[in-house]
Formats: sequence, structure tokens, C-alpha cells
Amino acid sequence: MMELINQYQPQFWLLCGFILLAIEAAAFGFTSGVLLFTGIGALLTGALMMMGLLPIGWSAGVASSALLSGISAGLLWRPLKRLQNQTPDDRNTSSDFVGHSFELKEEITKTKPGSTRYSGIEWQVKIDEHETEAQSMAQGRRVIVTSVDVGCFHVKES
Repeated sequence: MMELINQYQPQFWLLCGFILLAIEAAAFGFTSGVLLFTGIGALLTGALMMMGLLPIGWSAGVASSALLSGISAGLLWRPLKRLQNQTPDDRNTSSDFVGHSFELKEEITKTKPGSTRYSGIEWQVKIDEHETEAQSMAQGRRVIVTSVDVGCFHVKES
């Protein structure tokens, strides 16, 4: 078995790289980074060996893989960290419910949401802090839906 691996060492490094990337994707969803950078290093090592730019041998393969893993971590850490920390605007403003208007059945405040029944579903009603400065909205007040979360209308006065 070792003779076979020694004979096909570039393919061994490529296979190791793909396996490490697959484990990183399946088990960690590209969040840990360790297997990601090690997999990239192994893939680059296999590619360099196949192109003849790196001698085929264990010492060259291990050293190259370690060095390229470190370089890829150094180059990709900040951009990937920045990408991971981005928070998209979680407000769903593309829903068909956006623009629906109705009268409040009860007074709502920023700390005490209300409810309404629409389309056979009981919806929680909250003041949309992105769209209005209002601290409360009185019962009977006409409001308009500005965004939707699961089971929740965010509203402003219409």
C-alpha cells in the first residue's frame, strides 16, 4: 500500500485536500478554518507536484503542505472572518404581506406587542423600529405592514 502511495504522491495530496475540504464543508460548514486551510495546502502541494515544480517526496510534500496551509491562512483569515461576521438585514421586505394595512385591535408599544388575525393565522404585531420613532400605537389606529418575520408583522402608522 505504501508503495502505491509513494508512486502516486501528487494524487495522494490532492485526495487528502479534497477529503479535508469535504469534511470541513459537511461537518463544520466552513466555520472552523483548520481543515479548510490544511485542505488548501494539500491541494496546492499536489498541484505543484503534478506540474513538476515540487519534487515528489514525503519531506517536500509535508513541508510544502504546512507552508502553503500557513500562507493560505494568513492571506484568507481576515477576508473570511469579515465575511463570516456580516449580518444581513434580517427584515423580510419582499413578502406579499408588506403593504397590507389594518386597524390595531389593542394598543401596542415597543415593549408590548399586540396581535391580529389575518388569512386564518394569528400574527404578532410589533412596532417597526427601523421605520418609525413611535413608542406606542393606540387601539383602532390604522397601521401598515413594513416587514415580516415568522408569525410577526412589523408595522408603522399609515
